[in-house]
Amino acid sequence: MITTIVICFVGLLVLGMPIAVMLIGTTAVALVAHTSTSLLVLPQQLFNALDNFILVSIPFFILAGAIMTEGAMARRLIAIINGLVGSYPGGLAIASTLGCLFFAALSGSSPATVVAVGSVMIPALIKAGYDERFSIGLLTSAGSLGIVVPPSIPMILYCLVMNVSVAELFMAGVAPGLLIGGVFILYTIWMARRNHWAASEKTSWREFGKVFLQGFWGVMLPVIVLGGIYTGIFTPEEAAAVSVVYALFVEIIIYREFRIRDIPAVCKQAAILSSCLLFILAAAMTLIWLLTAERLPHQMADVITAHVHSRWLFLLLVNILFLLLGCVMDNVSAMMILSPLFVETLNRFGIDLVHYGIIMVLLIEYGFLTPPFGLNLFVAMGLTGKSLTDVSRGVAPFFVLLLLCVLLVTYFPSIALYLPQKLLR
Repeated sequence: MITTIVICFVGLLVLGMPIAVMLIGTTAVALVAHTSTSLLVLPQQLFNALDNFILVSIPFFILAGAIMTEGAMARRLIAIINGLVGSYPGGLAIASTLGCLFFAALSGSSPATVVAVGSVMIPALIKAGYDERFSIGLLTSAGSLGIVVPPSIPMILYCLVMNVSVAELFMAGVAPGLLIGGVFILYTIWMARRNHWAASEKTSWREFGKVFLQGFWGVMLPVIVLGGIYTGIFTPEEAAAVSVVYALFVEIIIYREFRIRDIPAVCKQAAILSSCLLFILAAAMTLIWLLTAERLPHQMADVITAHVHSRWLFLLLVNILFLLLGCVMDNVSAMMILSPLFVETLNRFGIDLVHYGIIMVLLIEYGFLTPPFGLNLFVAMGLTGKSLTDVSRGVAPFFVLLLLCVLLVTYFPSIALYLPQKLLR
């Protein structure tokens, strides 16, 4: 069966079929070729895959991110951060990184972070004398923090297919997100001093106080959402709904830069993206059902453990596999398909599923930056009008830094596991 699945999947991939169609088609061919099960089971499994309350959080988080991208929160948050660090060497670039880190905690979406922060900061960096390639590369790469810093949509998808606690995985993403942001900032400072990029004028305490008050309501959103989850006031699903209500209240009532007539367009945008994600998820869960029923994860575990005797070597091979897959397909889909196949192998090697989940999210992150199909690259191309080659060259040094961070998190599990082990277990 595994040969049929691989041939069918690769064949449909080469033909350029949408990923959901590839998954359903592969499942159907495997059922017909190797089992006596009726194809009526396919719609049943598609329905069962979506019959999970945790999926409610996905469209809500996407909608909240779309509202904040269209509204004023991103600009006001950037103004606060620039007031804090703008006067230091490379201060505007540092503010850009911190802005991405903070907006990631608001939206949970990598492309939304690139759009919201990049549309403001890329022109500002270039105008301030920063190198154009560096500016585009920084915002494109730092925007990928949207899926590492909670709340994160790929984290929710991983928890669903691997039966892991959403709260634990959210908390495990905090330290790796800060690590990557810190590494990007150190590189930014080094580049600023090397190229003598000018710092902004120092903001007075009075001016900063005014800017902070203007952006205070945006700052409070991650405090309310994440604080509510970790203190048990509400579940991740309820937190997603709270984030939408709060974002609408702040943007319409307080900031007044997002109008009621903008709501239908934003809802349409969020609905389209949510539908695409949920369709892919349902198709992936259907294939996973077939693989599990045929005990293919156990067969794969037998093959892997017969040739790989170290969990560290196994994790290195997983890193290489997803780095290569990111060049030819969407890594979120690859995670949903392959992670359940590896679950028995992970158990045999004693690898924590939360730790592995963070590795998966980081691998997805640099999949967003891998040409020719990296989504953040296309978003940056749309923002700047540059070619894929130009954007990829700007991203290259940050891609190397991100890869080093992935390896650190892979081989030092405590980076990801310290907070959930201390606070939630």
